[in-house]
Amino acid sequence: MIEDDGRLAAMVETYLAQHGYVVTHAPTREEGLAALCNHEREEFAAVLLDLMLPDGDGLDICRRVRALPSPAGAVPIVMLTAKGDPFDRVIGLELGADDYLPKPFEPRELLARLRAVLRRPALAAADSLPRLRFGRLEIDRDARVALLDGQRCMLTAYQFDLLVVLAERAGRVLSRDQLIDALKGESHEPFDRSIDVHIGRLRAAIEDDSRQPRRIITVRGAGYVFARVQDD
Repeated sequence: MIEDDGRLAAMVETYLAQHGYVVTHAPTREEGLAALCNHEREEFAAVLLDLMLPDGDGLDICRRVRALPSPAGAVPIVMLTAKGDPFDRVIGLELGADDYLPKPFEPRELLARLRAVLRRPALAAADSLPRLRFGRLEIDRDARVALLDGQRCMLTAYQFDLLVVLAERAGRVLSRDQLIDALKGESHEPFDRSIDVHIGRLRAAIEDDSRQPRRIITVRGAGYVFARVQDD
């Protein structure tokens, strides 16, 4: 975190630590750049970057970071600033910032935005791979085939699309509305509120026991989650 407000930095560090994040704090532009450029010593998952610093501005840091070779140059950047001018926000995003959060902000919103930018590389990597593997289950998106223990699962085109949507977002709880939105344009079958029926048929095809599912889990009152880690 590159932020000259020590009190704010301490608050963010304490809050994020409660959610499993380790925060390295740099109070100036030069200290922040030194830490980021020395990526062989320490690699950061994300950067929380103040726009206004005592020895420079965050826009220059953003520009310099994006000029670095990967992985340092590809690190997600969330800009934090008291300046609410949309022009500054646009410049920051055009220079390569991934998100922008004006001060004052709620710690919960910062956490949500941080989690969102950290998910993007994983989703992009998943999108680049034709096959997804979860224990004994393999999903070949190019061939549009799902295999369990090497045996083809009998799925309709719609059920396969539903499986891919869930698997690409493994570990995330998806509501029925989110599934509907993700599947728009992916199938010619009517969807309406028949999601539970489709989930049931999908479970019958890929679960060892559809009555005790271990791959597609129901989260009561929230939706469904595809298990990231599955029993072999």
